[in-house]
Amino acid sequence: MYITITAQKLTGDYSQSVADFVDYLEKENQGLEKEEIAHFFNQYGDEISAKEVVQEIDGNSAKLKKTEPKFYSITVSPSKYELKRLQHSSEDLKQYTKVLMKDYVTSFNREINGKPITIDDIKYYAKIEHQRFYKGTDKQVRENQPFASQILTLKNDIRKIERGELDGNIQKLKQEITKLEQAAPHQQQGKRIVQGMRKEGNQSHIHIIVSRKDMSNSYSLSPGSKYKASEVTMNGKIVKRGFDRDVFFTKAEQTFDKSFQYQRNYAESYQSKKDFIKNPKLYFSALLGLPTNEKAVAFKILGKAGFPIASIPTSQVQLALKAVSKLKRVIDIAIQSSSIGI
Repeated sequence: MYITITAQKLTGDYSQSVADFVDYLEKENQGLEKEEIAHFFNQYGDEISAKEVVQEIDGNSAKLKKTEPKFYSITVSPSKYELKRLQHSSEDLKQYTKVLMKDYVTSFNREINGKPITIDDIKYYAKIEHQRFYKGTDKQVRENQPFASQILTLKNDIRKIERGELDGNIQKLKQEITKLEQAAPHQQQGKRIVQGMRKEGNQSHIHIIVSRKDMSNSYSLSPGSKYKASEVTMNGKIVKRGFDRDVFFTKAEQTFDKSFQYQRNYAESYQSKKDFIKNPKLYFSALLGLPTNEKAVAFKILGKAGFPIASIPTSQVQLALKAVSKLKRVIDIAIQSSSIGI
């Protein structure tokens, strides 16, 4: 599970409205028949229009400055192992989202009118998507880029030859292009992976737009990192304020496991992510201490995520001698692909 919480972007040319983001989330509906369209939903409705989402989020920002986010975007991306556990992808993820947002509100250390925050106090809209496309920042695209650059140069040369600006053998250049296409390290269905290409396999994930202000448009509820849980003194008493991301991420994982009877391996757990970041030696010790069958699954998960299994220390002596910081840099991407982000 990988979860991100992102504040509305307000710098540069970004709009003060949620409309652009909603339009982006509507992209999968293009060209679909009416009965095939995926609608926004929340705790109270399953067929909410994009127009209503924009009106409700934009209209729920009383007293917020132009420099303050009016909404937050939560993206929930189950791993391929978790998605395999689902029986009905869209409906299962929709029901999970509704429980997840109850976990979200209980992660706030706030009260409204003297009562703990409940799901009825927040304004959110969610949508399930089933497609993902390669971005320029993806490892596959970046590592294919040198081949892309050479191919572009050869294609430019072909055009110059066709215009009479350059001498050369067009057929030979086309053969070189074919070789480069096949030599690129990352392929999908026999084609070089490029930016904008649709990713294969089950790519189902959840987008959630949650208003900065509560349902009454009176209180600010910010899950942003600078509003993380902290202790302050109020009326002579120490109380917690803010949003506890650690609690939210932990509950999100537990809720998924309980909802779908998912047996989570240590290598894909939120706890392993925290162990790895805070104490790499503890992480490797825990990994090596797993029962044989669970360790095999853990190594399989890390191997498919791109981590060289041979680099994992196999004893406490190796663990002490290994340059853990070097391992940490290599394995970070592997863990991010299979656990909840911090």
